[in-house]
Amino acid sequence: MATAHLTLIGKPGCHLCDDARDLVGSVVAKLADEPGAPTITFDERSILDDAELHERYLEDIPVLLINGKVHNYWRIDPVRLRTALLEVS
Repeated sequence: MATAHLTLIGKPGCHLCDDARDLVGSVVAKLADEPGAPTITFDERSILDDAELHERYLEDIPVLLINGKVHNYWRIDPVRLRTALLEVS
């Protein structure tokens, strides 16, 4: 079975980051029982805790990574995220 690791990069107090977290949670929950869906893990990282992330993504948060690769900046499209997760192999 495929595995998808999602990482949300943001910072506390960022309303777009809060929206992204909620949207990712919703998409992941809907995929949980779908046949062929990957096993999904999720973590968050703050640009305030990591100088490299701060320098790289300061103007782009929230940033969503799928298996370490950038999937989206700023606003996450739920249909595009669902499709990308179903394509993880």
